[in-house]
Amino acid sequence: MHTASFDGVRDAARQLSGVAVRTPLIESPALNDRLGGRVLLKCENLQRAGAFKFRGAYNRISRLSPDELKRGVVAYSSGNHAQAVAAAARMMGTSAVIVMPADSPRVKVEGVLSFGGEVRSYDRYRESREAIGEEIAATRGSVLVRPFDDPFVIEGQGTTGLEIVEQATGIGAEIDQLLCGASGGGLIAGINLTMAALKPDVPVIGVEPAAYDDTRRSLAAGERMTHPPVDKPSICDALMTDRPGELTFPVNRRLREVVTVTDAEVAEAVRVAFRTLKLVVEPGGAVSLAALLAGRVDARDRTTAIVLSGGNVDPGLFSDIIQERFVP
Repeated sequence: MHTASFDGVRDAARQLSGVAVRTPLIESPALNDRLGGRVLLKCENLQRAGAFKFRGAYNRISRLSPDELKRGVVAYSSGNHAQAVAAAARMMGTSAVIVMPADSPRVKVEGVLSFGGEVRSYDRYRESREAIGEEIAATRGSVLVRPFDDPFVIEGQGTTGLEIVEQATGIGAEIDQLLCGASGGGLIAGINLTMAALKPDVPVIGVEPAAYDDTRRSLAAGERMTHPPVDKPSICDALMTDRPGELTFPVNRRLREVVTVTDAEVAEAVRVAFRTLKLVVEPGGAVSLAALLAGRVDARDRTTAIVLSGGNVDPGLFSDIIQERFVP
């Protein structure tokens, strides 16, 4: 059975070459001055389908056999993996059915439809997306493309970290720490594989929404844990998983720590990204920036790499945040 590895990350980079966007690693003098250190921002909000998820989805789907491609793919996602799978499926000439929460941002649902995907809605509080996805796959004979618990997906996401290291080296920057959002853990697991191989002394720090801190709780307990019941959803819809992945958690045990941020702090990060960096970043994609701005991680006198993991934000919510009408 294939196991996620750094060699797999390198192979994924070859698979994605000329297909995925090699997103820029940028910095802002204004942001550096504000935080007292050097901040390198990996702009995955500029990736195909608007998020890093395309890397893993394409790496997985492009390896399917001709027979598997004929049978199509199915995935479950709150939005970014959904769009990535639909986009990759269309590129590979196959069909995609996406199981999405009924409360997914409309922009993400429209994104799936624009790539030719079929959407099956479900109630995230009463139904199991995994059960629905597996039922559809079994009924149609489709291949299930999981959002994070798949070694090819993890390795595809790991190319984000590979590019960060290569781009930082290219500008003569020595990274002191790296921050990345943690949800099911596919992206940060892929990055951990890369950093363990290339920069083992550089700590990787996870960031989660305050009410969805399952990775933080799991690391403290030494086993996969869920978070307590939540009264209302976070604006970080992309990070609202209930527990770390079965394949990703063992990899992510090398994380130095996991910090949490509030919705108000995330909203401020979205505003700073727009006003200072001139970038549109969705709340879930802005948690690492939020952690720096809120002082959860000290950026002073060091070089910090962070991942802006996506830009698929609901226009209405984005407007409310930018104009400071959003109330957590």
